[in-house]
Amino acid sequence: MKVLFMCTANSCRSILSEAVFNHLAPQGFEAISSGSFPRGQVLPRSLSTLQAAGISTDGLYSKGNEAFEGSPPDVVITVCDKAAGETCPVYFGPALKAHWGLEDPSELHADETQVDAAFNLTMGIIANRCRAFFALPFTRLSPDELKTELDRIARL
Repeated sequence: MKVLFMCTANSCRSILSEAVFNHLAPQGFEAISSGSFPRGQVLPRSLSTLQAAGISTDGLYSKGNEAFEGSPPDVVITVCDKAAGETCPVYFGPALKAHWGLEDPSELHADETQVDAAFNLTMGIIANRCRAFFALPFTRLSPDELKTELDRIARL
């Protein structure tokens, strides 16, 4: 199963989601990320947060729709923060869609310790959601049931 994590800049939350998902993924699952307006570079703090957690950053880069051309996803998960008034990207292809909103830790204007804590908290939320995702009984779920489960996971 291929999962696409989408956000606006593809430099922080969607990158963290891609890396954590792939780190935890059992065989047969793969994630990629993209942004509607990719920044063109991954935030250094995103990379250092992943590296500090022992998660590979190999192959991570800020990308747009070219990321999934020729290999469409089965599931698309947006991770923008609608509560903060962010515009979430839209995927128009035939995939199951869900929203796992995350506050953007890169937008926190605080001291280094607080920013590090925000990045680690975001990564922890992503990891919990990914573990819940991998625990789903995919072979027994209809598309509607899977959508319900994805929406439930968004509240974790």
